[in-house]
This record gives sequence, structure tokens and C-alpha cells, in this order.
Amino acid sequence: MTLSFLQAIILGIVEGLTEFLPVSSTGHLTITEKLLGLQVDAPAITAYTAIIQLGAILATLIFFWRDIVRLLVAWVRGLGSAEARTDHDYQLAWAVIVGSIPVGIVGFLAKDLISGPLRSLWVVAAALILWSVVMWLAESRHGKLEREGVERTEGGVTLMDGLVIGLVQCFALIPGVSRSGATISAGLFRGIDRVSATRLSFFMAIPALTAAGLFEAVQEKDHLKLLGGAQMAVGIVVAFVVAYASIAWLLRFVSSNKITAFVWYRVPLGIVLAVLLATGVMSAT
Repeated sequence: MTLSFLQAIILGIVEGLTEFLPVSSTGHLTITEKLLGLQVDAPAITAYTAIIQLGAILATLIFFWRDIVRLLVAWVRGLGSAEARTDHDYQLAWAVIVGSIPVGIVGFLAKDLISGPLRSLWVVAAALILWSVVMWLAESRHGKLEREGVERTEGGVTLMDGLVIGLVQCFALIPGVSRSGATISAGLFRGIDRVSATRLSFFMAIPALTAAGLFEAVQEKDHLKLLGGAQMAVGIVVAFVVAYASIAWLLRFVSSNKITAFVWYRVPLGIVLAVLLATGVMSAT
């Protein structure tokens, strides 16, 4: 199976556009692959889905480069100095590290489940709808804390915040949930303001998605050769460009808008997808 350049470009656009928006990149890629006539649960296709995430991750690294360096320096200094450990960046760095571990463990142990049965479009439809309820509840919780004036900023993020958000991030392994939708919702439930929760979501995306992409590259290198190296490169580049623009847009959006705005897209999409599956217009795999 070889991807055409047009297919690679389309998948790159979908990946870059949806990776960081709370609408589920995996769910959208699965739908798009199906519409393009690709076998969504084929090893090469599932591997390609993870590989092009590297373009989105590169966009994150460049966009947040100064923040990454700041946190890394604070973490290294804190390892050898008790005084440096009082810096909130040291605590934030540990929150990101600890929060990145659960999804790596669960993702590795449930790899066959994630790349197999969970690739069903029925799962995507259900997750799009059901996780929208969680996002709505998270915003309700955030609104209450905001009115009370007790929400926390990035400087108030704790190690426990990182652990809880990291555990919730594991739900994003289910196509249709959305990694950013899971982590931002968890941050709001923990009392973190919307912009800080979104930035924390980006920080946690770097180790999680990088590990997933590199793991798939090694494990599925033989299958990936069948897709075409040039097409893969095109997909990664397109994903990078679109993801960079998506990051900038989302940070501006959440500064003055609720994430429930995406619910009005997620739920109708889930319902339409379920109807198409139920009527036989589309098949689940």
C-alpha cells in the first residue's frame, strides 16, 4: 500500500489542524483515512498516523522553545540546590515529567488494543459525544472557581496536578476523546485557569507524542516503507506548518472563550458519524 502525495497532504493537514484542538486528531485521521479508501486498522496506516505527529511535535518545540529551556534549566538547577527547588518552574517541570509517565505506560501495554479494536469508527463516534460531557462539566467547574476568584495560574501548578492530568491523559488513547480535550478538562477540574491548562497540555504533549512517534517508527519500519518515504516527509512537513498556526490560534482563543465551543462541533459530528455507520453508508473499520 502506497500513499499518494495528495493523500499525504490531506492527512498532514488534518493532523496539524486537530492535534492540539480538543476535537481528537486520531478520530479525525481515522475518519479521513476511511473517506480516502484506506484500511484504518492496517499496521502501516496506524503507524503513519503516529509518525506524522512528529511534525506537530516539532511545531510545539519551536513555538515553546523558550519555555522548554526555562523549565529544563530550572529542573537541572533544582536537582542540586535546595534554594533552586523553591522556584515554581522546578515544580512545573516535575509536574510535566510525572504527568507524561502514565500515558507512556498505558500506551505501551495497550498498544494492540489501541491500534486494533479501538480504531473502530463506532468508538470514535461514542467518544466524541461522551467526552463532550466531561468538557462541559470541566468548564462549569472552572466558571464557579473563576467567579470565586480561586483559580490558579501556571505558577501554582503542583506535582499532584501533573499526576492527575497525566492519568486523565490516558483516556486520550481512545480515538475520539482528544488528548488536549482530556488534559485541558483535567486542568480546569483541578482549578487551573484555562490558558495555563492549555499551555500545560502543550508541554505534556511533547514527551507523549514524541515517544509514540519514535516507537512506531522503530516498530513499524518495514510497514512504513510501503507507504513511500517522500509522501511521509510531505505529511510531516504539512503537519508542522498547520500545527504551528493551530497552536497560536488556540492560545488566543482560550484566553477569551470556553472549550465548550468545541462541544457544538464534536457532538453533531459524533451523531452524524453514528448515523452513517448505523445506516451502512460507512463501515466501522
